[in-house]
Amino acid sequence: MTVNTNGSNGTRDLYDVTIIGAGPSGLFGAFYAGLREMKVKVIDALDDLGGQLTALYPEKFIYDTPGYPKILAMDLVKHLAEQAKMFKPTIVLGERVEQLERQPDGTFKLVTHKGEHYTRVVVICGGVGAFQPKKLPNPELVPYEGHGLYYTVKEKAAFRGKRILIVGGGDSAVDWALNLKDYAKHVTLIHRRDQFRAHGASVTELLNSSVEVKLFYELKTVGGNGKVEYAVIFDNRTKEEMTLPVDAVILTLGYSVDLGPIKNWGLEMEGTRYIRVNTKQETNIPGVYAAGDIAALPGEEPLNLIVEGFAQATRAVNFAYQYLHPGAKAFPGHSSEKKL
Repeated sequence: MTVNTNGSNGTRDLYDVTIIGAGPSGLFGAFYAGLREMKVKVIDALDDLGGQLTALYPEKFIYDTPGYPKILAMDLVKHLAEQAKMFKPTIVLGERVEQLERQPDGTFKLVTHKGEHYTRVVVICGGVGAFQPKKLPNPELVPYEGHGLYYTVKEKAAFRGKRILIVGGGDSAVDWALNLKDYAKHVTLIHRRDQFRAHGASVTELLNSSVEVKLFYELKTVGGNGKVEYAVIFDNRTKEEMTLPVDAVILTLGYSVDLGPIKNWGLEMEGTRYIRVNTKQETNIPGVYAAGDIAALPGEEPLNLIVEGFAQATRAVNFAYQYLHPGAKAFPGHSSEKKL
């Protein structure tokens, strides 16, 4: 596997398929393209492989990946990278694709802020695009960001022995409460409602754990001498306030997403955040495919799951192969029949 983190090499090498995005879908797509003996390049704007798994929660357990009862996100990325490198793809990190241009000969030129890349087909596995954590509209919180106030957890060890307040009611909030309860001195989770947006089994585990759960509570502010030492929360029904002594506050309020330049490539969209595809993962531009969290069938609610991204990337690559080799079968045969 060739890994290039310093921009394009200035050559006009033509690849069979270029995958935009090095998250789980992109990495598995790179493996499958190699399995079909395609010349593969992967481009990602981040400096590391893994997409959201690496950038947002490398030490969080993933429970819904086939073959693993549970696996750390960073370990899943490691295995996916090892699988992809079997066929030596070229991987370019730290480059954001800004333009997609069809050339007179039918191939594509991808323009980044560092150079140009040439390819016969494109598979967009850009996840949710660029993402920024949602924040509370409270300027008093800003000085504490990185000083006890966090939006992501990169290392669980940093929270060992601490009193933690987690704010939110989605999968991230519940998962982090469960992941950190054995590291921390005490974990409190507050949620503004009595209904969670997390997996039911995880919520049940949470409610039967040592985590202190306070429903109908919200965060008002935090305070301390240069770092978080306490948090003020309030009951949104009675407005009664309570001060909790804490060492860290983790806000899991979701993310604002932006597809960025992709919106200007002439692709048909499904809503504002999805690229419209058909059952072959084809977009409206021949030779351009999309898979994973960024793709959606018309009128269907997307299942933004890692396993769904694997399946879509597999379909995209195999139908891309058929596009490049008219008359060939999309079905590649069983991998057990191939010598790897």
